[in-house]
Amino acid sequence: MKEYQTRVLLVEDEDVARKTLSFYLNTIFDEVVVACDGQEASNIFKKEYEHKKSFDLVLTDLKMPNKDGMSMIDDIRKLVSNQRFIIVSAHKNEDDLLKLINLRVLGYFVKPLNIDNMMEMLKKAKEEVLADNLPKEESKLLNLNKRYTYDKENNKLYNQESIVKLSKKELDILTVLVDNLGEVVPVEKFKEVVWNDINTNDSAFRTVMKRLKDKVKEDDFIISHKGYGYIIEKQLRK
Repeated sequence: MKEYQTRVLLVEDEDVARKTLSFYLNTIFDEVVVACDGQEASNIFKKEYEHKKSFDLVLTDLKMPNKDGMSMIDDIRKLVSNQRFIIVSAHKNEDDLLKLINLRVLGYFVKPLNIDNMMEMLKKAKEEVLADNLPKEESKLLNLNKRYTYDKENNKLYNQESIVKLSKKELDILTVLVDNLGEVVPVEKFKEVVWNDINTNDSAFRTVMKRLKDKVKEDDFIISHKGYGYIIEKQLRK
């Protein structure tokens, strides 16, 4: 099976920054396409889109000649509404941040760059890209209900085709439920497995469980049995 090839569009008008970012991007992603301003990037993205080719990530500056980053982002989102972005800018502008809130922005870095932080974010972005695009083996998938699926090999929860981002403790609680599928799991067992301390405060457990349930509220599959514990019921095969 052919491996998925990751692609990034880098948009940066400063020559030194462009060369530096290109170098680091090429250490992580398979293909990096470079644009020198927002207009060139819009043209490249549109041309690739017309040829049925996409970019997994767009890493861009905001203040650029010919077309600024925000205008370029608007152009791109008209074609691909859920495009991933990482922003690199000389400063954080509150107005820009407000505009970016509802976009799929994975990170916002201020120059001069902290390379370690940026590399960590780029690696996480690639992990997300691969998780979204690599085929999942059906035998390792557990259908929790019509909307949610759990990948037992990679310990990832999917809301249809999108990964549900979970904290470590949220994932640990979910794993306990999956490992005991069809059985009511008492609160004490969660404390023992997740916190390694049966005397953990009840409020600590309830806080994490509520956060987990909030993330699956579109079709919550975690059922509370008051006074007993929680369960994910087995799905009947049709």
